[in-house]
Amino acid sequence: MEYTGSQYIGEFVDGRMEGKAEYILPTETKYVGEMKDGMFHGQGTLYFPSGSRFDAVWEKGLVVKGRYTFSDGLQYDAENWHYCDSYDRRFYTEICHGLKPAGISQLTNMDPPREIPPGWYDCGDGFYNPTTRIVKDYRGRFLRNAGRMLQSPPWQRVCVSLRVALARLN
Repeated sequence: MEYTGSQYIGEFVDGRMEGKAEYILPTETKYVGEMKDGMFHGQGTLYFPSGSRFDAVWEKGLVVKGRYTFSDGLQYDAENWHYCDSYDRRFYTEICHGLKPAGISQLTNMDPPREIPPGWYDCGDGFYNPTTRIVKDYRGRFLRNAGRMLQSPPWQRVCVSLRVALARLN
């Protein structure tokens, strides 16, 4: 953990993380659940700094099935996802609380929206700068260099990051 900046609260068996545990990444993403042989295994939840979460069943570090819930309560459904599509462009908060009066626009689901630095884009877990190709978290701390992973859902990015971090420990 000293090399990755992560924190682990739980038991070890033969030098590997095992049993019910809490694993906190330097990005403040937190896993709470079961570990086996140093990997996520069984029921577990990833809690993201944004307030969203990913509840899943894991097998040897891989997701078997899971459900992603955004910080506002909206649940992602890969097979039936019509959120903000061409037929209904309302944000989830507009679906729940209604549209703003004429003349008042809502530009993001978060109302009021967080301030985005000029020339940067909100990518779900931070801000992306297309000039430097880096992503910083919402507090301005470096998260990663951008690449193909930027187009992946946040839980996939975390799963890959966790596999890399856990591989370094083992």
